[in-house]
Amino acid sequence: MSKLRVNAFTVSIDGFGAGPGQDLKEPLGVGGEALHTWMFGTRTFRNMSGEDGGTADTDDAFVTRSFENTGAWIMGRNMFGPVRGAWPDDTWKGWWGDNPPYHVPVFVLTHHPRDPIVMEGGTTFRFVTDGIHSALEKAKAAADGKDVRLGGGVATIRQYLREKLIDDMHLAISPMLLGSGENLFAGIDMVKLGYRCSEQVGTPNAMHVTIERD
Repeated sequence: MSKLRVNAFTVSIDGFGAGPGQDLKEPLGVGGEALHTWMFGTRTFRNMSGEDGGTADTDDAFVTRSFENTGAWIMGRNMFGPVRGAWPDDTWKGWWGDNPPYHVPVFVLTHHPRDPIVMEGGTTFRFVTDGIHSALEKAKAAADGKDVRLGGGVATIRQYLREKLIDDMHLAISPMLLGSGENLFAGIDMVKLGYRCSEQVGTPNAMHVTIERD
């Protein structure tokens, strides 16, 4: 049965999944890019970026695992780009160039309608204006029995967590403090919602934890 999963989502020691002040120059907010140091040197990430080499280690195994059995994605509008309010035009098509790394349908949560964007490599961005439940229904239908990956950002994951719709999460805890930004768990009682930690693996660059719903 199709699951809703959060895979390879990075947070700081103090729980922030993005820094403050996201804009075109700082897509992950101030200091947010440094959270993902554990991923950047891996073979899988470098291959996705069109580069050779990279490590084939535990961090790489988690990156590889994050893409397995994924039939569709859901993401919030902030993850798709820095444009706010009504779409001024059709120019912005994401951070990732003509061939984004998704290669499956991607459902973008937004309050403002927009026609689907067909990209190279099998990625199509579809814009959902009627809420998280509708997006999940559409994504599961598109996934055709495979899992749906919830890409973020933080606010989007928090919405799905509060509704107990996420089946499991892989978080990479980066050994750094951000101090401010978007906190993943603030005000959310994960135990009360029925989640528990089922796996933990440490590497020099991150602590990998898996959280599952009972």
